[in-house]
Parts: sequence; C-alpha cells; structure tokens
Amino acid sequence: MDDNLPINPVLRRIAIAVALLLVLGALFAYVGWYRFLRVEPQPDWVSATPEMRFKYGSIGAENDAGIPYWIFYVLPRLFPEKLPGPGGYASLGVAWEAGQELPVGFTKKTIGFPRVANTCAACHTASYRGRIDENPTNVIAGPGHTLNLEAFFRYLIDCAKDPRFNPDILMREIESVTELDLLDRLAYRFLIIPMTKKRLLEREAQFAWIYRKDFPEWGRGRDDAMNLTKYFMIKAPMDDTFGPTDMPSLWNLDKYKPEKGHVMNFAGDSHDARSVIIDSALGVLGAAPKDKADFLGHVRWLHEYLGKLPAPRYPFPIDAQKAQTGKAVFDHACASCHASERTGTRLPLAEVGTDRGRLDSWNKDAAIKANRVVSEMGIERKGLVEETLDGYVIQFLDGIWLRAPYLHNGSVPTLRDLLEIPERRPAFFLRGYDVYDQNRVGFVTEGPQAQRVGTPFDTRLRGNGNQGHLYGTDLSAADKDALVEFMKTL
Repeated sequence: MDDNLPINPVLRRIAIAVALLLVLGALFAYVGWYRFLRVEPQPDWVSATPEMRFKYGSIGAENDAGIPYWIFYVLPRLFPEKLPGPGGYASLGVAWEAGQELPVGFTKKTIGFPRVANTCAACHTASYRGRIDENPTNVIAGPGHTLNLEAFFRYLIDCAKDPRFNPDILMREIESVTELDLLDRLAYRFLIIPMTKKRLLEREAQFAWIYRKDFPEWGRGRDDAMNLTKYFMIKAPMDDTFGPTDMPSLWNLDKYKPEKGHVMNFAGDSHDARSVIIDSALGVLGAAPKDKADFLGHVRWLHEYLGKLPAPRYPFPIDAQKAQTGKAVFDHACASCHASERTGTRLPLAEVGTDRGRLDSWNKDAAIKANRVVSEMGIERKGLVEETLDGYVIQFLDGIWLRAPYLHNGSVPTLRDLLEIPERRPAFFLRGYDVYDQNRVGFVTEGPQAQRVGTPFDTRLRGNGNQGHLYGTDLSAADKDALVEFMKTL
C-alpha cells in the first residue's frame, strides 16, 4: 500500500471536528467539575486543635444540606423581618466567637463553590456570663440552651417562600458585598439560586409540624428530636405527637456503659453513644453520606473525643462548708438514683411522674423503620431500641450546673426550683438568656435583658408540664440550699 496517498479532505475535517469536540467536551467537563464538584480541604486552623475541629470541622453536610455561602451571607440583609429580632443570625442565639465569620457549629467548605452547613456543635455548645458586662464563655459539648433551632428552620423556609428570593434581587445583594467572576455570576443566577430555592421549599412539607398553631414553640435551647427523626429519616406521615426536650450535653460519653444496662437519650431510645452520634450526624447530613468511610471516620473521631471530654468545672466561688453539708443531704436524698447502679437506666414514668409528651412521640415501629433505613445505607450500629418505652433515663449529674433548665423538657429553670413541689415551681419564665444565677443554679429568667432575648416558657402548654420528680421537695430550706451548693461541685 502506498503510504503517500492523500487523506480524504472530508475525513480530515471530520477528524479535526471530532478532536475539537473532544477537547471542548473535556474542557466543559473540567469547568463543570471545578465550579460545582471539586472538594477543597478546610483551612488548617479548623483542625489545629480538637476544640476547633469540633466547632468548625465539616462532617460532610455541605453536600446535600449545605447552603451556598453567599446566599447564606445576604439572607439577613434581605429578610431581617423574618428573624426573631435584630442582629442577623445572632438573634437566633447561636454561639459566636470574636473574629470568626460564622457561628460555632457552622462550617464553611468549598465543594465547587463555598457552602455553609452545620455540625454537632451548633446544638451542643453552651455559653454563660457571670455578669451582664462580661463576654460569654463558650463550653463545647454543653447543651445549646440559647439556640432557637426552630426559628432557624423556619427562617430558611420562610425566606425561600418570599417572592424576593429570586436571582435578580439576590444577585444584586451578593454583588454589593463581593465580586464574582463571570462564570460564578452565571452559575449563581441560573443554577445555584434556583436550586437552593427549590431545595429549601422541599423542606416545607417535612417541617409542616413546626408551623402547627396547636403546638407550642420549642423556644431557645430545645428541639423535638424524635419527631425530627420520624419525619426526616423514615419519612413518616405527620401525627399529633409533640415531645420537645432540652438540648443534651455530650461530654464524658464513656460514662455510659451498655454492659451495665445504660441507655442513651432522655427516654433511653438508643443503645449506645456511637449509635446516637451516627443518627444525629445523619440528621445533620439530611441524606445518606456521600462517602461512607469518611463519614464513619468523623463518627469515630467524635466518639473518641466526646467519650473522654470532661464536664466543665463550676467557674464561680463555692462555699466549701455548705457544700460538705450538702453532700450528706445528697447521699441521703439523691444518690440512690443519681450515683448508683440505677444511674443511666430507665425509670418508669409512673415513678418519676414527669411530662409524657416525649415518650408519646416515639414508638417501637418507628425504631424498627429507622434502624432499617440506616442498615440500608450500609452502616452498622447497635441502633435504636426496638421496644415500647415506659420512662425516662436517670441522669448522670456531671456538669449539672450548666445543664439548666431542668427535667427532660426544660420546664424547671433552676436546681433550687426543682426542689420545690410543682405548685411552687415557676409556671412561666424566660429561657435562653446566658447570665448565670449563682444562687439558684441556672440562668436568669426575668428582667429587661432576659425579656429582650429570651423566649417565653409556659408550663401549662402541651409538652411543657413541670410536674413530677418530687425527690427532695420535702427537705428543709437549709438542706435544699446546702444540696444545691454541693451540686455545683459535680
């Protein structure tokens, strides 16, 4: 064959066209990957210490539950009237450290473009002040008693429902605070903003129950955890149950010993700490993890870190002699439950007598379905207890000073109030203020500043009952005061 025969010009043009198409296709694919899918690691400072990792380290929620950073940034500028008060996101009671662009528990990570998501620290960081003129002290793994989570959920949905949530208005606001390049402007206008609006509106059906007028507000420092699990994990139809509870503390999780019969969550819904961390993290992700191995790596780290993290010590003066007297009172009146083999096990509702709303919000069938969902993700864990539950877990008391308000539903503001019969406990108070009440052991619940930021709590409303737990109510006033002093040391 003659190798010098001329190539057909048509074939040459076809070959060149195919080559150009392949190059253009590769270029288009690269640009698409780079602008929408590339994953950049977070800055080194995020993982510099375990505390920083807990507060700001991503657990992968940016993939499905993340909100584009610049949309998140401008929402309070466009829709301030939909927030609980002035101050932008700070009005939601988030913990916010000086010099940080986002609150504690809010992560920023680039997956194609910068996105904001949450981590466990959003709900599990406590703060307190000794005086009104102090800066807050944040305590990681503490109960987020100032966070108005329900208002945050509603805010995102209500913004998306507003006609002003559209590319023209959002882009005008975004471009007033940053300069995007041409491709990012096009991406935000034609893809990112419309897709974000669509996803937020899809949440409305899942969150329909938090708009019900016959359900009280959760208020600061509470959520309705098992209903969140029902409606998000197993996609159950909305029912009439309502069981809000306080945000729990997460320190020293190794104190829970399944081999001793200990169970987790307020009603003992879960077998062990690892299962609780997995289920909670899946709730933050809002979907099955994109990378199961990476997700389980985060779970393993959280389990190890929180397992050994000690409870915070009481930061204010303690009357040592009074506390010593209080220890004798504790040993007599409290230790049989809270410092014994019974601690960490379930106490029947008939005995403890507290509000039953939390129990009614969950059942055996829901546990079976939730365990099946997680198993189908290929994630192994001991999981949720597949039983009908009949009571609440007797609490360990480490760091009890920072876990106000008290009882599982946060219906009693201070430890001193808990030692009174229900009729003498406050029927109405304000939750979510962070100035500490050193005498009664809890947080200040009245006054102009508490009224400015606090959310009202009415014990007469559904799920808010402050009855039960009558232990210690028959003590003398002096013994009650001494007992409270001792409990500051725990």
